[in-house]
Amino acid sequence: MTDETIMEAVKRGELQQATLLFERYNKRIFNFLARMTMDRELAEDLTQNVFLRIIKYRNSYREGNKFQSWIYQVARNVFSDHYQAHKNKFSNFVDVEKISDHMADRAEYEEQDEKEKILQRSLARLSEEQRELLVLTRFQQMKYEEVAQIMDTTVANIKVKVHRAIIKLRELYFEMEKI
Repeated sequence: MTDETIMEAVKRGELQQATLLFERYNKRIFNFLARMTMDRELAEDLTQNVFLRIIKYRNSYREGNKFQSWIYQVARNVFSDHYQAHKNKFSNFVDVEKISDHMADRAEYEEQDEKEKILQRSLARLSEEQRELLVLTRFQQMKYEEVAQIMDTTVANIKVKVHRAIIKLRELYFEMEKI
């Protein structure tokens, strides 16, 4: 069954079908939110909120639309709503899972770990929009067309913004690497 078919069943009231969508998307949504918030616990809470909203607002899903684009739009809204409600609070930085699982040499592992930390700190210094674009396109490996649909803009605009975000990330990374 496709995600869209399952969502149509959820929309008709077959709420138990939402479990399949949760199984398919909870890790991806969590990873997206973890990279956006830089806080694992908060990302877990927000991920749960995404799936609660999917059930609550199931009637807003339009037949024929791609489910993946819709769920990421819901995740963006949950993220945005959280930060609008907590503007004055500062979130502590927490490391996200390490990129590399297999490091034979401890020195290599420590070097890779340090590079990962620099990358995470550099990502945190980007604007929210730039970080979101890079998380969606590079870490979530979404196509520019899907990101454009989620952000309600053109593919060309997304390409330009991703290019600028990569340049900015590269500048920040090398700046932080010198420290």
